[in-house]
Amino acid sequence: MSWADSLIKLSTYEAEVLQKRLAEIVDRRMACEMRLAMLEAEGEAELAFSDQDATAGIYRAGFFEGLKLRKAKVQSEIDVILLEEQGAREALAEAFEAQKKYEHIAEGIRVQARKVQGQREAAAMDEMGLRKKAAS
Repeated sequence: MSWADSLIKLSTYEAEVLQKRLAEIVDRRMACEMRLAMLEAEGEAELAFSDQDATAGIYRAGFFEGLKLRKAKVQSEIDVILLEEQGAREALAEAFEAQKKYEHIAEGIRVQARKVQGQREAAAMDEMGLRKKAAS
């Protein structure tokens, strides 16, 4: 295995690791978004319940204040995760760019090696022709 192939293998591994990291971040964000949706549903259910039961209406303001705080906390988690996700996407894009550069370099090396091999074969054929001509 050449050094170029080793670089390609390493860059592929790095891209795979970054893809897994991005997937984990997206899963965390989606879980937080689901928690936020559940809090919204909980608020709607409490609103409907407190409209029907007069005694529950007494606690309505306190409940909604607590709900507001919990929603703000979850939203701040989502905002942090979004920033982390953006960074992970940028790192993944850079890893793919590096991988493509290494692949391009390796292909250039292979093309150059084929060219040199072709030149050697042509020189060997020329030499064989000159020997035949000199022998006759």
